[in-house]
Amino acid sequence: MTTEYEKQRAGEWFDATSDELSGYYVRIQELLKEYNATGVSERERRAELMKQMFGAVGTGVTVVPPVYCDYGSHVFLDDGVYLNTGAVFLDAGYVRIGEHTLIGPHAQFYTVNHPIDAKQRRTGVEKAKPITIGKDVWIGGAVVILQGVTIGDNSVIGAGSVVTKDIPANVIAAGNPCKVIKKTEN
Repeated sequence: MTTEYEKQRAGEWFDATSDELSGYYVRIQELLKEYNATGVSERERRAELMKQMFGAVGTGVTVVPPVYCDYGSHVFLDDGVYLNTGAVFLDAGYVRIGEHTLIGPHAQFYTVNHPIDAKQRRTGVEKAKPITIGKDVWIGGAVVILQGVTIGDNSVIGAGSVVTKDIPANVIAAGNPCKVIKKTEN
């Protein structure tokens, strides 16, 4: 028998309201409540909580509260990642953020999607695809990154962009939908 979690990990339609997945959701919400209540001077407590919340946390990672997740354990932050306030991770799929990446306030990472067909959508199923952000990327404030997207190393995503397709390395991209504006020298 395939569990809803196994379906989720395999990129198949899954029921996010199942008891199994709801347990993961409740766990992260309790951790987020505690994390988001920490003060700026509580660096050690924040570091402890991040290790419990996320799938992996490198050295020198900063996550400015508040932060929001569906699972948390599917978020992987490499060394030196800076995540500004108000980040949202709908992380039914994996979100991997490369080293020394800077992320502006209110960035949103949406790994899930719902069916186009209304009857199927009423069943409550979802499907997830990963998001991968390379190293030394700069993501401006209020950027939305959709499921299945990869952003290459050293790229810059302009504030307010909606990233619906892959962005190559060494470019500046912006807009809705986000498109490459120019190549950079890195």
